[in-house]
Amino acid sequence: MSTDNRWLLPEGIEEVLPPRAALLDNMCRRLIDLYASWGYELVTPPLIEYLESLLTGTGEDLDLQTFKITDQLTGRMMGIRADTTPQVARIDVHNLKHDLPTRLCYMGTVLHTRPTTHGGTRAPLQTGAELYGNDAHESDAEILALMLKTLHTAGVKNVHVDMGHVGIYRSITEHLDLDRNRGIKLFEILQKKATPELKQAIDDWSLPAKQADMLSALIELNGDYEVLEQARVLLRESGDKVRRCIDELERIALLTRRYIKDAPLYFDLAELRGYHYYTGMTFASYVPGMGQGIAF
Repeated sequence: MSTDNRWLLPEGIEEVLPPRAALLDNMCRRLIDLYASWGYELVTPPLIEYLESLLTGTGEDLDLQTFKITDQLTGRMMGIRADTTPQVARIDVHNLKHDLPTRLCYMGTVLHTRPTTHGGTRAPLQTGAELYGNDAHESDAEILALMLKTLHTAGVKNVHVDMGHVGIYRSITEHLDLDRNRGIKLFEILQKKATPELKQAIDDWSLPAKQADMLSALIELNGDYEVLEQARVLLRESGDKVRRCIDELERIALLTRRYIKDAPLYFDLAELRGYHYYTGMTFASYVPGMGQGIAF
């Protein structure tokens, strides 16, 4: 390595210099204060854990995004966190073990093997809040409202939130008997909203007509409140479980607007982010000019 490039940082890794570092620190302090004002306690999970603990209950995507190294003390494989959310869930289950609802927040750098966007960072600063031990719709609405407050505090404007429910997808696909590879492929197709690929998969795998029609409908079911009414019609053959999921989405949106009257909420029934470790409502926030979500 020449003396000219020995100080170059790896691609997607950057250092934060003055005055940006001071601005970032100030914003972090304001966000932690915001979470504390809502009753959320700060936790700091470790940067590195044994791999089987770090990736338990997560999907293949997170596995691929995780840097892996060998522990020189034990010979076991370790991973550098690519997402703090599963770590916080582990802390709640195995360390705190509260009988009452637990509100936890976190903030820290995560490391990705590849940037999530072209030219993006591989070491983003991740912040979030989690509410455990209460499955009431009010809890989902609280988290959704707090996410919007977070973006407002960070100065993010023109936010658009898409709400989905993993229970809808699971109910439609639970009787398809897909192997693991086909299950992953179907999930990816829906996330991309790739209608031609879905039609091809339906033909290649000879999926039953009823489930095929409903999967095709999921890609199109996105928009304002009328989407929920359309879903009740197009997915009626899926049974009461899906109907209850649709009702939950409507209820959570109404409760969220008690916190934030003009909350920019929309519905996308193919929105399945967090599918591997969430069971109910999911959401993703977008802003103009960004092809991927900025908050989940």
